[in-house]
Amino acid sequence: MMDLDRIPDHIGIVMDGNGRWARAKGLPRLSGHNAGMLAMKEIVKRASALGVQYLTVYAFSTENWKRSVEEVSGIFNLLVLYVDRELAELNANNVKVRILGDYEELPRNAVERLRRSIETTADNSGMCFCIALNYGSRDEIARGLRAIAADALAGRLAPAEIDEALIAGRLYTAGMPDPDLIIRTGGERRLSNFLLWQSAYSELVFSEAYWPDFTPRAFEKAIEEYQGRERRFGGR
Repeated sequence: MMDLDRIPDHIGIVMDGNGRWARAKGLPRLSGHNAGMLAMKEIVKRASALGVQYLTVYAFSTENWKRSVEEVSGIFNLLVLYVDRELAELNANNVKVRILGDYEELPRNAVERLRRSIETTADNSGMCFCIALNYGSRDEIARGLRAIAADALAGRLAPAEIDEALIAGRLYTAGMPDPDLIIRTGGERRLSNFLLWQSAYSELVFSEAYWPDFTPRAFEKAIEEYQGRERRFGGR
């Protein structure tokens, strides 16, 4: 049974399996992404209701540009649709939207919707819903290190001042706690360039369910599995 007093502060999700879900049903891949969007809506609602402080979902990676133009365009159209449909409810539920990644490189209509979602929810104090878009953890770390190097070259920073906290402060997740729990659906067991720095001591839970079939109850079971583990952070 889930302990409501021990809900993880930050949960990350690799939402995997949309395409395979669609293929298994003889549907176009975009049908899987649409079903995945509906599943995401339900998980966001459940996470907020449980008191999760940060929910980070891996929506589009820097590697996903390798997919077909049709699929990539469809994903961004669904993103626009999601914001148009759900922003008012997210705002009413005091959810704050934050984007991780270089989202300015996305199509203009998607960028406009994302800016609107950030601005509309900026003053909200409830759960922070973080969407990783055009995000890759290695790229994130490289960007942060380039900024640190520039400060060092300009004399604003001494090399001796560079520590873990300084690096963390230059990442997209600056100011956020590291994820306590990372869930990956779809049966794969890897992080796929997701929050590599931040997940050093995250608990990992893998689900065989494709993302569109990942229900709020499955989400709760992942939290229950997390709560059954002892976190020692390198200690004994």
